[in-house]
Amino acid sequence: MNADTNPLAALWRPPALLSVVLGGEALAAVVALAPAQGGDRLVHFGLASLCVQWVAIGALCALYLLRRPLGRLPPLRLAWACLMVLLGMCLLVATGAWGVMALGATPAGDRTEFVLRLLGIAVVVGMVGLLAYQNYWQSRQLAVRAKQLELEALQARIRPHFLFNTLNTGAALVHQRPDEAERVLLDLADLFRHALRGPRQIPLAEELALTHRYLEIEILRIGPRLRLQWNVPAALPDIMVPSLSLQPLAENAIRHGIERLLDGGGMEVDVGVRTEGVEVVIRNDLPATGVGNAGHSVGLNSARERVLALTEGRGRLDAGIEDGRFVARVWLPAQGNADQSHP
Repeated sequence: MNADTNPLAALWRPPALLSVVLGGEALAAVVALAPAQGGDRLVHFGLASLCVQWVAIGALCALYLLRRPLGRLPPLRLAWACLMVLLGMCLLVATGAWGVMALGATPAGDRTEFVLRLLGIAVVVGMVGLLAYQNYWQSRQLAVRAKQLELEALQARIRPHFLFNTLNTGAALVHQRPDEAERVLLDLADLFRHALRGPRQIPLAEELALTHRYLEIEILRIGPRLRLQWNVPAALPDIMVPSLSLQPLAENAIRHGIERLLDGGGMEVDVGVRTEGVEVVIRNDLPATGVGNAGHSVGLNSARERVLALTEGRGRLDAGIEDGRFVARVWLPAQGNADQSHP
């Protein structure tokens, strides 16, 4: 997972690291200046600073080592996993402090109170930090997605490559097959009608129907070089998806896969309905050199951002080459299952 989609990535940037260190020192100062503290407050500040910085830096190191498995978790589970890592590191530091205090003949009651206080502070600070970081990450993602959706809306309104090819196909069919030419123009009008409306949510069945219209146009344009298998159940759950979110995946399969094959190739669209949601899988043949892999990135990033924005991070889009074919898998969780993620 890259830095744009992994919430943990910002933790290891210089501003975030500096904020953690300064925040730890501020917390140590608050603990040292607390009215209940007795003795030399400077000593209390030094001890508190040592413990806090060990916990903070240790937790950051642990999160960095676990960044790959943690990055695959949905946001809610990721937040709780980070809190558990923080508490675990705090427990390790507290255990070490317990041993040091035991060497100094500190009473067991004072040691137990110290450990419990340290854990309590870690829980409070961890919860406050998670809430603050969640707000930061959500605002950052919303800003990025707003710009991306705005750009996608502009791009969706002007698709010269597809538009010109479709108009040429319609012109070629006017005299020989007027009925098919009329169908091409009607399908094209329907696609651009949705594009001109800008980003919005539509039922999954409607989005699949738009994708199928697009593929019908391509079948008329490419001819038998496109061998399509459409495996979609008649009954689909009531799931909302971003308008024109699946169609770019089909367009990528054509432009970067089928069109580059002299003899054409096969393409499958499979929709699997489960209790937790729906999985849409689009497969297509690739040239022997696999050049289609790089060209898929633009449409994939667009569709991925739309799915993440709609599902609040619970959905996902995975893509890559499997057995010499390019495969894009879109997971759309069922509405109401807020804690469900891709199995």
